[in-house]
Amino acid sequence: MSLTKMTKANLIVPPYLKPGDCIGIVAPARKISADELTPAIKELESWGLKVKLGKHIYAALHQYAGTDEERAANMQQMLDDKEVKAIISARGGYGSVRIIDKLDFTKFRQKPKWMAGFSDITVFHNHIQTHFGIETLHSTMPFNFGKDPESTGLLRKALWGELNEYKTETHPLNRKGKSRGILCGGNLSLLYALAGTPSDIDTTDKILFLEDLDEYLYHVDRMMMQLKRSGKLSHLKGLIIASFSEMKDNTIPFGKTVEQIILEAVGEYKYPVCFGFPAGHGVKNFPLYLGRNVELNVGDKTSLKFL
Repeated sequence: MSLTKMTKANLIVPPYLKPGDCIGIVAPARKISADELTPAIKELESWGLKVKLGKHIYAALHQYAGTDEERAANMQQMLDDKEVKAIISARGGYGSVRIIDKLDFTKFRQKPKWMAGFSDITVFHNHIQTHFGIETLHSTMPFNFGKDPESTGLLRKALWGELNEYKTETHPLNRKGKSRGILCGGNLSLLYALAGTPSDIDTTDKILFLEDLDEYLYHVDRMMMQLKRSGKLSHLKGLIIASFSEMKDNTIPFGKTVEQIILEAVGEYKYPVCFGFPAGHGVKNFPLYLGRNVELNVGDKTSLKFL
C-alpha cells in the first residue's frame, strides 16, 4: 500500500491514550539496563498509564538488547497484546533493521496502536507508513526522558491527542513558502539504508522530515545525493530539517556545512525548507505525527500545523 495519493480520510489514526491504558516498552536495538529504564517507567506511571515490559527487555548481546530472536519476540509480544495501546522503544542504537522482516503485523493492522520512538526506530515508522497507512509517533524515548522535560511532556500530549501546532523561530537559511502534505521521514542514515528495501518510502507530494547524529559531512552529502538521484527530493511539498548533531569532518575539510549541503541538494526545487526544527538527537526532541497531513508555513516565523 502506498500513501502517495492518500487523503486525510484514508489515514488510520490509532486511538489516543487515556489514564488507565497500557503502554509497552521494547528494546529492538541497543541494550538497556533496569537502572536506565526505571525512571522512565515511573514517569509513564505518573501519567496514569500501566507499563508492560517486553519479556527480554534487559537481555544483552554485545551492543544489542539480546539476540535478533529475543528482540523480535519482544516486539511481536507488544504488537499482538490486546491490552497494549501504544509501543515505545526504550532507546535507539542499531538493530531494528535486523528484525523487521521477522515480525507479523496482522494483529497490529487489525487493532492499530501507536508506535513511538526515533533514530533507529525510523525503520518501523517507514515500514508501517509504507505498508499499512497507519500513523506513528516520532518522539523521545525512555532512555532520553531526563534529557529535556519539555520534550517528555509533549510526548504525553501527543499520545493524548492534544498536539495541534508548533511555532518556531526563523532560521536565516530557511526557504519561505506554504504547503500541505503527509509528513514522513526520520533519521537520514536509516532512510539511506532502507532505500530499495520493502521498508522504503515514497515521498511524492509529502513533507519530508530529516535528522541525524554523528556523521561525517561527506557522508551527509552522499546520502542527500542518493535521495536526489532516487527522486525522493524532486516531488516534495516541503522539507523540514531538524537536529544534525555532532557532525564530523576530515583532516582535509569537506568545505560545506550540513545546511549548505542540503540547500545545494534541493536548490533547483521550489518548495519551502525549514531548518532548525526542534526534533531529533539535539536537546529538544518534539514529537511529530508521521503519516499525518500537515501544513508547513515558513515565513518570518515557522509553523507546523497537524490537520
